[in-house]
Amino acid sequence: MPAPIYILGGSQTDFARNWAREQLEIYDLFAEALQAAISDAGIEPAQIEVGHVGNFVGDLFTRQGLLGGFFGQVYPELGNLPTARHEAACASGSMAILAAMRDIEAGHYDVACVLGLELMRNVDGKTGAEYLGAAAWQGHEATTCDFPWPFLFDRLTQEYDARYGIADDHLTRIAEINFANARLNPRAQTRNWEFAEGSFGNDPLLNPSIEGRVRKLDCGQITDGAACVVLASERFAKAHCQKTGERLADLARIKGWGHRSAPILLETKLAASKNQSLIFPHAAQTLTDARTRAGMGSITDLDGLETHDCFTVTEYMAIDHSGLTAPGESWKAIAEGRITRDGDFPINASGGLIGLGHPVGATGVRMVLDCARQVTGRAGDYQIPKAENLITFNVGGSTTTCASFVVGVGS
Repeated sequence: MPAPIYILGGSQTDFARNWAREQLEIYDLFAEALQAAISDAGIEPAQIEVGHVGNFVGDLFTRQGLLGGFFGQVYPELGNLPTARHEAACASGSMAILAAMRDIEAGHYDVACVLGLELMRNVDGKTGAEYLGAAAWQGHEATTCDFPWPFLFDRLTQEYDARYGIADDHLTRIAEINFANARLNPRAQTRNWEFAEGSFGNDPLLNPSIEGRVRKLDCGQITDGAACVVLASERFAKAHCQKTGERLADLARIKGWGHRSAPILLETKLAASKNQSLIFPHAAQTLTDARTRAGMGSITDLDGLETHDCFTVTEYMAIDHSGLTAPGESWKAIAEGRITRDGDFPINASGGLIGLGHPVGATGVRMVLDCARQVTGRAGDYQIPKAENLITFNVGGSTTTCASFVVGVGS
């Protein structure tokens, strides 16, 4: 068994803020998240031994690279900290967590800080869509549209429809649930949004089509935000608990992980699974790997899922690929109310990417942080009752990179 990785604490910025409008920059976003995470973890800055940053296209949105250098800019005592930046589109934050885990498991360091961030609301929507399109294969797919990702995930909706059938009502219900969950989250981008009666439907004025069957409310948000977690070895966590009076068993820890990649072109993935029961077998394997490494025999041995819902169809895919339903039958879990916060398997109690927001490089880190808060009873109004073990599912591109973590407490 690999060495356990403990989560001492973390932070998330308010995803409703527009940092450019406040005349702030990506450094300010980084600094706020780092300072809050260190305070929440109850450690001194100098106790951090290595830093990892998750970021997708900061170079395009802000013309800023080399983000690891911000650690020492915020805290002079971190001026010679070893750091690295990780990119895997929307799964960048998860890659940063995996790298930090490997550092600790190898015995190189006892304490790692992982910070994911993206500043995206400083450009117009068309420009932002072009920048985010870098995760598709440039010049080879989504070449005839204005918005590459709605176009490509509409293609996924078409594939579901062709293989199993898929109803717009079930996709719309996912959006409705996630926006409702976000209202309970004090850091959610959409927590104060109001929706007219009939918004969650196919009314072309209230919920217009963006690309094909992907409508406005099916889409995750364009968000400025950062999330940060402080990870530690068992040795450090034990010493930390002796100082704080906490029990080691009550600290959140990463119990299992999964990481798989696939060819970048969506059509290559779809062709490869043509005669298989699931559309993205590698995505299902990612979730299975995480669950198996955590010693969980079934998805229902867990208490909920924080999943990628860049579009409603992405969450729809996560439902059957997780094993919660048979292939193509995700609609059953939706219709039966299983995925609501008071259902038997809550999904995106935080609000997800649709309700909470999606600062791309931060999302994988934010998912792990939210799971840590849930299993330690610190999620506030969006707390899942008696949650002890949750799983994440984070996607980069058209599932080109998939990552999953099981976060829990106890044995």
